Amino acid sequence: MTKPTLSCVLLVVLAALAVTARAARPVGLKHVEASTLTLCGQLMPGNPNPYHRVDTVRFKGFTRAENLQVRESAGLAVAFKTDSRVINVRTVYGQYQSPVNTTGIAARGYDLYVRRDGTWRYAGSGCKSDQRLLLGEDLELVANMDGSMHECLLYLPLFAEVDSVQIAVEASARIEPLPRPFRHRIGVWGSSFTHGTGVSRAGMTYVAQLSRLTGLEMLSLGCSGHSKLQPYFARVLAAAQVDAFLFDCFSNPSPGEIRERLLPFIETVRQALPGIPLVFQRTIRREGRNFNLKADSLEAAKIAVADSMMALACRRYSDVYYITPSATPPDHLSSVDGVHPDDYGYTLWARSLRGQLLPILKKYGIE
Repeated sequence: MTKPTLSCVLLVVLAALAVTARAARPVGLKHVEASTLTLCGQLMPGNPNPYHRVDTVRFKGFTRAENLQVRESAGLAVAFKTDSRVINVRTVYGQYQSPVNTTGIAARGYDLYVRRDGTWRYAGSGCKSDQRLLLGEDLELVANMDGSMHECLLYLPLFAEVDSVQIAVEASARIEPLPRPFRHRIGVWGSSFTHGTGVSRAGMTYVAQLSRLTGLEMLSLGCSGHSKLQPYFARVLAAAQVDAFLFDCFSNPSPGEIRERLLPFIETVRQALPGIPLVFQRTIRREGRNFNLKADSLEAAKIAVADSMMALACRRYSDVYYITPSATPPDHLSSVDGVHPDDYGYTLWARSLRGQLLPILKKYGIE
C-alpha cells in the first residue's frame, strides 16, 4: 500500500471515530445550578452563598485558615434525578487548597453516586488539572448511560470554595430535584477526620458514609487542624437547627485546652439547644504512635484528659454521651500518613459509629 493510500485510510478511520464519539457524547447540553436542586448536608441553610457552610459575615472570630475552611463545600451533596445519558459538572471556584495527603479528586473534584436497588452505587468521579481548574470547562462524570430515570447524589469538593456548581445534562433530558434522601438533621463538628483528609473521593468521608449507611442526614462542619473547642465555634453550632450533634473534637486541642474549654463549650450549645443529644467521640488511634515514643506519650496524655473530662461531663449533664469509634483493621494498614485513615479506615469508622450512635439517637425518636 502506498503512503498516500495509507493516509486516506487513516483519515477515514479517524472520521468514523469522531462520528461515533459525537453520538456517544451529545454536544447539546443544558446547565442547571445545583442550588436549585436538593442541596444536602447544609448545617446552616440560607447562607448568601449556598455552598458556604458558615456565613462569615454573620459569624466572627475565625482565623484566616478557619475562615476559608468554613466557606469550603466539604460535606455538601446535591440530590437530583435525570434521564440524561451523560452527566457533567461545571464549577466557578473561589479559593481552594491542595493538601498533599488527600487526592485532587477529593479536594477539588466531584464524586457521583446513583441509587440502584435501594443502595447508592459509585457512578463517576474526577477533577480538572490545576492548569485547567479555573477555565470554567465541563468535567464529565459519567457517559453512555441507558437513558432511563436515575436518582443521583453528587458530593462537592472537600477543600475548595465554590461560587457556582452547574450540573450539565443532555438538552432534551429531564433533571429535577430529588426528594430529600436522608432523614433528620445531625450536626457533625470536628477535625481533619471530619473534614475528610486522606480520602480518595468526597463521598468516602466517615460522615458521608454514615449518612448512606443509616439514611440520616449528617451535616458536616469539619475544619482540618482547627477543631479545638473554640468559643466562637460553639456559638456557630448553637445557632444551628439540628436534632443532635456528633463531635470529633479531641484530636486537635492540647490537654490544657480540653480542660479549659470543654465544659464551657457544652454549656453554650446546651443553653441554645436544650434536650438534644450531644455525642462526643473519643479520638481514634493514630498509627504514627506505633514506634514514635514521643508521639505515643503526647497522644496518651491527650486521650487521658479527654476521658477524664468526658466522665465529668457525662455525670454533670444529661443528654451528653461519649463513644469510641475505630478506624483500625487488625493488620493496622489503614493509615495514609500516620494520622489519617484511608478510605477503608473511614469505612470502619462509619460502621463502628453506626452500632454505637443509633441506639442513642433512638432514645430521642431519631430513627
